[in-house]
Amino acid sequence: MPEGQEPLLSVTGLTKLFGSFKACDGIDLTIGHGEIHALLGENGAGKSTLVKMLFGILAPSAGEISWLGGETAIPNPAAARRLGIGMVFQHFSLFEALTVAENIALSLDEKISIADLSKKAAELSVAYGLPLDPDAHVADLSVGERQRIEIVRALLQNPKLIILDEPTSVLTPQEADKLFETLFKLKAEGRSVLYISHRLEEVQRICDRATVLRHGRVTGACDPRQQTPASLARMMVGAEVAGVEKVEPPADGEIQLQVTGLSVTPRTPFAMPLKNVSMTVRAGEVLAIAGVAGNGQSELFDALSGEYPVRDADAIRLRGRSVGRLGINERRLLGAGFVPEERHGHAAVPAMSLSENLFLSRNASDRSAYLSGGKLGLIRHSRVQQAARRISEMMDVRKSGEDPAAGSLSGGNLQKFIVGRELDRQPSVLVVNQPTWGVDAGAASRIRQALVDLAKSGSAVIVISQDLDEIFEVATSIAAISEGRLSDAYPAATMTRERIGILMGGVHGQDTAPSTVAESAHAH
Repeated sequence: MPEGQEPLLSVTGLTKLFGSFKACDGIDLTIGHGEIHALLGENGAGKSTLVKMLFGILAPSAGEISWLGGETAIPNPAAARRLGIGMVFQHFSLFEALTVAENIALSLDEKISIADLSKKAAELSVAYGLPLDPDAHVADLSVGERQRIEIVRALLQNPKLIILDEPTSVLTPQEADKLFETLFKLKAEGRSVLYISHRLEEVQRICDRATVLRHGRVTGACDPRQQTPASLARMMVGAEVAGVEKVEPPADGEIQLQVTGLSVTPRTPFAMPLKNVSMTVRAGEVLAIAGVAGNGQSELFDALSGEYPVRDADAIRLRGRSVGRLGINERRLLGAGFVPEERHGHAAVPAMSLSENLFLSRNASDRSAYLSGGKLGLIRHSRVQQAARRISEMMDVRKSGEDPAAGSLSGGNLQKFIVGRELDRQPSVLVVNQPTWGVDAGAASRIRQALVDLAKSGSAVIVISQDLDEIFEVATSIAAISEGRLSDAYPAATMTRERIGILMGGVHGQDTAPSTVAESAHAH
């Protein structure tokens, strides 16, 4: 920031209380013109609470916010937008029944026809490499495509400051590169970005300054370009972040999940059909499935979990049983566990407590006893609450109360609870879709180690992920999905990023088969 120039935004002593709990405790922060400023911290450090105050969603309990040198109040998001503040949320604020254009229109203060808005949004999305169909219904879109809506919607508001909360967590590397180009353009125009991310390599690459929060307080500031990912992680958590101790590939583990010739027609016009998918996963194995968003990952998860049973019962075999036509509860009773990619509304009900969410994931007999009342119902209720506490302790879930609503937890802490909820059952087969989306380095390490430990205990684990670092960290074997087709699985030790990229691009067969372990040395 040039000497003598007023900062774009500054906050002094900003505090937010929830009862006696201080989510933000006397935060000081300054953002200059034309700067990309990182906001770092563990899940639950206070980052989301801070930016919600800056965007008018929460009212500060104490402290001041100044905009262009003058103290201001931001009572609601409309007031924030009028000042010139835009925001992209980590959890989507979209109406699934509406189209892309209709969702964008709801956030704009200016009056513009849907036809004109559709044209403008389509042009902007193509220009920034985040293509969208303005007429598509949100319910039919992948998580990655929904994130594009949020980004385009914010850019359409032409903000002076844009707050991005984990914007690349569901983007491909190519999409992220396009976003970064956009951010550099905004910076060159004198606009500023407050950038929240747990991908520390991104922070090093694009951010000019970084402010670190821990337990609601500012604990440091730095030039991230002068740091390493390890040193940034250490600043965030206050200690070294442990690596993951990988499981050795199983020699001859028993087959736990077998998929043969699975084909699924799309349920909606925008869904991806599955085409002749086959895989075999043995006890002790972690099969990681890589892929670009929207290539059939969600459809594959739905088919494996039984959320949408398939026509051919024999296409999916779980521990030797044909389960293609069975639903999710019946598959759970056979020893399977499932973690979908979307935490809010799919993996958990935000308004319900952690114990109630745990109860919902148990089998029908447990739920019946719980609801029946009387002595047995009280025993079941007590056991569910005990299990919720046990899971929270096991996964280091940080929360503001004994049994809070799921929606009150930060994204990473809720993710730790959801993963722990499935691990608590010690499933023979666990299918996880995007296990560490929006999770800080410490929490991601804990989740990945828990998945590896489950495999070490003799379970089969299937991890669907867009994060290649994560894939190399946990996998014993790797496959890729492209346009609904799944490649062969190869030993992780023989794979490189280049080979995975080829598979993700849809090139399967002999040309992509790794030939020597030595070739994989460059993967790490």
